[in-house]
Amino acid sequence: MTEGQVIARINFWGMHGALDTLVHAFTYVILPLCAIILLVRFFRHIRLWWKVGRPDRRWDRLGTRVGRLIQYGVVQTKVLRQRYPGVMHVLIAWSFFVFFLGTVIATIDADVPIVFGMESDNVVLIGDTYLLYKFVLDMFTLLFLVGVGLAAFRRYVQKPERLTLSSPFTYMLAMITLIVITGLLTESTRLAAIAREPELQPGWHPGLAWSTPIGWLVAQIWLGAGMGVPAIEAFHSVLWIVHACLVGIFFLTLPVSKLVHMLTSPLNTFFSKLDRPVGQLAPALVQEGGAAGAGKLSDLTWKQLMDGDACTECGRCQDACPAHYAKTPLSPKELMISIREGLHGKNGFSKTGADAPEFVGQGVADPVLWSCTTCGSCVAECPVLIEHVDSIVDMRRYLLYKQRADAELMTVLGSFRRYGNSFGQSDRKRAVWTKDIVPKVKDIRKEPADTLWFVGDYASYSQTLIEPTQMTARVFRRAGIDFGILYDGERNAGNDVRRIGEEGLFEMLAMKNKQVLEKCEFKEIVTTDPHTLNTLKNEYFAKGNGKPAPMIRHYSEVLDDALRSGKLKVSRKLGYAVTYHDPCYLGRYNGIYEPARRVLEAIGCRIVEMPRNRSSGFCCGAGGGRIWMNEEVVKQRPSEDRIREALALGSAECFVVACPKDLTMYRDAVKTIGAENKLRVKDLIELVDEATAEAETAAPAVETAAAGSTLDKEADA
Repeated sequence: MTEGQVIARINFWGMHGALDTLVHAFTYVILPLCAIILLVRFFRHIRLWWKVGRPDRRWDRLGTRVGRLIQYGVVQTKVLRQRYPGVMHVLIAWSFFVFFLGTVIATIDADVPIVFGMESDNVVLIGDTYLLYKFVLDMFTLLFLVGVGLAAFRRYVQKPERLTLSSPFTYMLAMITLIVITGLLTESTRLAAIAREPELQPGWHPGLAWSTPIGWLVAQIWLGAGMGVPAIEAFHSVLWIVHACLVGIFFLTLPVSKLVHMLTSPLNTFFSKLDRPVGQLAPALVQEGGAAGAGKLSDLTWKQLMDGDACTECGRCQDACPAHYAKTPLSPKELMISIREGLHGKNGFSKTGADAPEFVGQGVADPVLWSCTTCGSCVAECPVLIEHVDSIVDMRRYLLYKQRADAELMTVLGSFRRYGNSFGQSDRKRAVWTKDIVPKVKDIRKEPADTLWFVGDYASYSQTLIEPTQMTARVFRRAGIDFGILYDGERNAGNDVRRIGEEGLFEMLAMKNKQVLEKCEFKEIVTTDPHTLNTLKNEYFAKGNGKPAPMIRHYSEVLDDALRSGKLKVSRKLGYAVTYHDPCYLGRYNGIYEPARRVLEAIGCRIVEMPRNRSSGFCCGAGGGRIWMNEEVVKQRPSEDRIREALALGSAECFVVACPKDLTMYRDAVKTIGAENKLRVKDLIELVDEATAEAETAAPAVETAAAGSTLDKEADA
């Protein structure tokens, strides 16, 4: 380089004669051909989604979808929720993204002058811009190698159970590492030759040492070995060809390798659910002849098939899954892999029409599907936004159509059909708990009220939950809330019935509830049951049915408002150290985490958070109808593990819940593990009642003991 000349990128440095012709041919013919083959093979891979799967509208709100692609596919915010694997994956993924971007910039720099007939050989990479470009690529080379080192240590030393430790992953990890290392070595030989003869070699510049510190460091190896410029150039040529061949092989094999998720996962984030709330299921597929649900792969939507292809096999869903913890046959990761293998395998599952074999029962076993609690942990943890629960429910619908469910569940479903509740109790007994409450609780069907309290089955019928239900009525009155209930007009809201897969029964329950609700005058609906909250809010009134949807709130929100406004006054601070369990259908499904915590703080409790809290909270194991199924497949109860987690905190004396099913599950759990004297399980309302009770009460509004004995007698009648 002559004195005063500005440094710029040199294309095909060190290539002369026939080698230069070969390199040009490889760059402009072979590699583009490999890229075309990549696109063709990838298209053949993904076209099965639309060929086999049912239609699904996922092309709306393109701006929002592009934003999601950037957030989850490029920035990878959900990947980073777990520190070690998150940093590891981001280092590798961002490095590859920067390498790709660098290649695009280099191509523009090299070929735009040719295309547009410009006089300059460089349009972008020149001067300080070129030096900065080299520095960025060099730093990301280092970051990539750090990421690969972390990945190798995790995969071959730590070996976490959730990972798929198969040889195809080893092959692809080695492939991408060799591509980057050969690229680094190629660059280092060029720098070594330039350093050997700085005044004679093109491309010399004093800034090369700082702009390519990693390449410059490796170049010292060749210089220290005493290699001359001819030897270095020959070695450079060999490395360049090896590097280019590896890139070509990578292009050819990517669509059929374990790294195909590099292409499918960003697509999955782009096409993720936008048009309906997280807590709302799509209507059931009903085929000609009356078959319901998804028995074949062709009964799933193309997006559900894409989910299988997008799975990175990271195992985060599996780690968070309470069913997998309970050692049931379900692993959300393996379920997605089953869908992928069924779609692309040679087993005929990808056929459509009458000749297509059943996937449910063959590609995925019945017990796998019945193990799910529909808690949504898998969906919340998945970094590429796979929607596991939707697919599971669709396949459950088919199982129920075929009557392939355990006897206990079928009995409970019969109770729902006959009585409208899971207890098999008469409608007349639904409001027996109100008998001794003075003044009488309003029948909102007969007189209007500001608040319609949708009580729910467990709070109405379960003998162990009657006292908290009565306390709720007492506290509501203490807060000046004008409320009424539906009495025998209420039916189970149907949230878990629908997630079991009984769509027809859900529609029947919803229709009867809606008919009653339409005749009542109220401003809002309140419930103590997160499952009821979810289906009322997201499935009954999601579209408003042509009318403005009523406000639907959980009682923790109502208590929070009453305490903050001063309508409900604290008579004494409790001073308890408590830990709070986030209900799945309140938290993950509806994003309600803080009201209960604010209530606990307002009544003087000190909250000690469990390691798994808020969106990472661990399920009790009752959801998705599991509370009504036999426990043959359950080896470890998630509720017992949750209690042990609370005990391990050391300082928590009370385990607080805000869901009737949680109260049932965790009070049973403390008994089975012998922790009744170590940890009290309390509903939120029990603590609020204690903290807001008047110092002296002449006659309590609810005589709990008397009411309990009356209920026992009437229940036995």
